[in-house]
Amino acid sequence: MEWQDRFQALDTWLAQYQAVWREKPFTRLECDWEADYPELAQWLRQRSLADAEAVHTSLALPDAPAPLPELLATAARLSAVPDWSPVPGDTWPELLERHIPGRKWQQIQTFAAAAQNHWQQPGKHILDWCAGKGHLGRLLAWQGDLPLTCLEHDLALVAAGAELSRSLQLSAEHHCQDVLQPSAWCYLKPQHTVVALHACGDLHTTLLQQVAEQGCRQLALSPCCYNRIRTEHYQPLSDIARQASLQLTREDLALPLQAAVTAGRRDRRLRDQSMAWRLGFDLWQREARGIDDYLPTPSRPQSALQQSFADFCQGLARHHQLDLLPPADWTMLEHAGWQRLAEVRNLELLRAVFRRPLEIWLMLDRLLWLEQSGYSVQLGQFCPETLTPRNLLLIAER
Repeated sequence: MEWQDRFQALDTWLAQYQAVWREKPFTRLECDWEADYPELAQWLRQRSLADAEAVHTSLALPDAPAPLPELLATAARLSAVPDWSPVPGDTWPELLERHIPGRKWQQIQTFAAAAQNHWQQPGKHILDWCAGKGHLGRLLAWQGDLPLTCLEHDLALVAAGAELSRSLQLSAEHHCQDVLQPSAWCYLKPQHTVVALHACGDLHTTLLQQVAEQGCRQLALSPCCYNRIRTEHYQPLSDIARQASLQLTREDLALPLQAAVTAGRRDRRLRDQSMAWRLGFDLWQREARGIDDYLPTPSRPQSALQQSFADFCQGLARHHQLDLLPPADWTMLEHAGWQRLAEVRNLELLRAVFRRPLEIWLMLDRLLWLEQSGYSVQLGQFCPETLTPRNLLLIAER
C-alpha cells in the first residue's frame, strides 16, 4: 500500500471510530460506546488490574468479544512499518557515551545506525536540532569525520556539549538558539544532514518546514510529544492531511503518548496509587455533591502519597474549595477507588488500540509534506518499543 493510500485508509478508519477512542474512561463512570458493545464492556469490566497491566502494551487479547479482535487486526495492518532496529555490537570511545543514561545511549546508537543504513548518500555536515549536549550529532560526526553544528536553547547544555566536542577534537559549533525563532533558521544550509531525536511538537514541525524552506539535503527525525503545540487544534502540514476527515485537538494528540512501557516498577506502583486515590476522590465528590461530573484534579507530588488516603482526598476537596460530608468509610472508599482503577485500565484497552494508528496518521502527514516538498522519504522504526515507545523514524533526502 502506498503511503498516500495508507493515510487515507487510516483517516477513514480513525474518523469512523473517533467516538470510541476519544472517550476517557478515567473521567466517565460509563462510556457511550458501552451501549454499542455491551458484551465487550462487561468482559473488560470484570478483568483485574493485573490483567490489564499484562496486556496494556502488547494488546494481546485474542479471547475478547467483538469488535476488539477485528479492531486490533485492522490497527496492526494500518500501522505496519519496516523494523530497522540494528543489531548492537559496536564499541565507541568512552567520551561519546559519558554522562548519558544507558537507555538514552541505546536510543542514540540505534537511531544513528538506522539513519546511516537508509540514507542513500553519505553526509557532509551534521546539524543536531534541539541538540541538548549534542550526543546524537557528535556520534554521527565522529563516525563520518564530519563537521557538526548543534542548536540548543539551554546555555548550560550548550557549554557542556561544546566541551565534550572539544575533548573529541571534533570540528563542532554549539549555538544557544531558540529553534522556534527565525534567528535560528539561518543555520540550516543546503549541504546539511539534519537530525532530531525526540523533538517535541512545534519544535519538530518547525524543523520540517525549515528543512524544506532551506533545501537541506538530508533529514532523520523521530518526533515526540505531538501535543506540545501552541494552537488548540492540530494544523496539518501536507495538502492531503488538510483535506482529511479527521480534525484533531491538542488533547487528541496526547493519545499516542500514553504508552509507558519503559517505566520502572516503583514508578508504576506510585502511578497506580495516585490514580486509584484520585478515582476514589472522584467517587466521593460525585456522591457528596450530588453532581455526576468529573472534577479535574491536579497532579500531586509523590510526597502526597505518603499521607493517608483521607488526607489526600480532603486536600483535593480544599483545592476545589469544597466542604464535603465525609464518606461512611474511608477504607471502603479507597477500595472502591482501586476497583475503579481496574475497570478504567481495562476499558482503556479499547482506546489503546488506536494509539499507534493515530501516531502513524501524524507521521504520514509529515512524510507526505516532505514528499510534496521534493524529498524522497522512508518511514520505519529504529528500535524496539521496549527501548522507547517513540521509536518511529523519518528518513528524507532531497
